[in-house]
Amino acid sequence: MVVMQLRHLEYFIALAEEQHFARAAARCNVTQPTLSTAIATLEAQLGKRLVQRDRRFVALTIEGETILSHARRLVAAHHEMRLAIDAAGSLRGEMRLGCIPAAMPYTGRFLRALTADYPDLRVAIRQLTSDHILRGITGFELDAGLTYLTGDAPAGVTAAPLYHERYCLAAHPRSPLAQQDSVSLAEAVGEPLCLLHQGMQNRRILDAHFARLRVQVQPVATTDSYLALLSLVAHGGLNSIVTDSHAAFIAPDTGVRLIPIADLPQTNSIGMLVAAAEPMAPVARAALAVAQKLTQA
Repeated sequence: MVVMQLRHLEYFIALAEEQHFARAAARCNVTQPTLSTAIATLEAQLGKRLVQRDRRFVALTIEGETILSHARRLVAAHHEMRLAIDAAGSLRGEMRLGCIPAAMPYTGRFLRALTADYPDLRVAIRQLTSDHILRGITGFELDAGLTYLTGDAPAGVTAAPLYHERYCLAAHPRSPLAQQDSVSLAEAVGEPLCLLHQGMQNRRILDAHFARLRVQVQPVATTDSYLALLSLVAHGGLNSIVTDSHAAFIAPDTGVRLIPIADLPQTNSIGMLVAAAEPMAPVARAALAVAQKLTQA
């Protein structure tokens, strides 16, 4: 019977994600020869080549890609078992939280509520797209995600709504629209714009509004960062269409104004996603409980 060591699976997962032997070794706090030997041992135990390499990492083999999800499931199950044991007292360990860019301003509020109930739990926050968050949760790479909720929760996950966001025009100080109390979407796109790129769900939702109102838009610049958008507005002379979630983080001296868009009354729902496994992992259960508590506050 082949007995695989859990740490060898952890090294393999790190190598698959880092795609570089030295970075994977540093992430696992071992030397590169130690990691390479562990991967070779795992390959010998399975009787399959898992990694294509020619003095360096090239790619996972088909067999490597096949076992990756199983390796993640085994490591996640062990992690959850340890947390379940610890949960008899104070929940310890790390919560891996994915967060869409639009929801980043909410992370402080969530962390404050989380640490009030679970003071020994640490949080690692990663900025990801909504698609990556869903794949991360179902693929055991994330414990929870702050993301858009659209209709029913996808298969395999449980959702808890948290708040709603609304689109606004972010007008730079010299924009002719900066003094208006509201604008139409057609007015908003009549000036040079910067927007999130089309791979992001926030932009895809906005594009659906453009199509519905038959508005054509050609942004001067696109980005995957809200910070970059606000910088392009404050200092780059562009306007943007953003959500009101960042309003509290716009310094008054930038002169940037967030102006309601009159013909975009719809709001987007932001919530917490966790895997719908039974029994639910302790960290996922904690994230869901805190989200539900924040909703009721």
